[in-house]
Amino acid sequence: MAFSSLDEILAFAIVREEEAAALYAGLAGKARPDPLRILLRELEAEERQHKLLLEKYRAGAPVPPAGAPVPDLGLTDALTEASLGPDDSGQDVLIIAARKEARAADLYGRLASAAPDSEARSLFEFLVRQELRHKFRLENEYEAHVLTED
Repeated sequence: MAFSSLDEILAFAIVREEEAAALYAGLAGKARPDPLRILLRELEAEERQHKLLLEKYRAGAPVPPAGAPVPDLGLTDALTEASLGPDDSGQDVLIIAARKEARAADLYGRLASAAPDSEARSLFEFLVRQELRHKFRLENEYEAHVLTED
């Protein structure tokens, strides 16, 4: 992925956030039970906020502080994603969503490395933490509702 300007990087990131919000909207529309649907709607709203953050930064707004590091449970890292289908289980949805968040965090990490200045790098590092926070929430849900003690 090669970009010739920060504006191109921001445009790319904005599209990725739109895609993430659309994915969560689609998953939430099919999700059962209600607590999973609520979580997916919350994540959809947060992805829309990320898009707004990128647009505001593009217009000259400052970058928010990155915040505290987020633990990585790693529960879904080695799991295989199923294809999205009409009969997705809550487990499938959580795996798909958590893996998507891991990829998003990785992408923002690479964009931070390619950022032309420290402020842009801070923006992408903030977004890395946001996406890792989403993954953490999804993996907490996975642990609570999929992994059960014998």
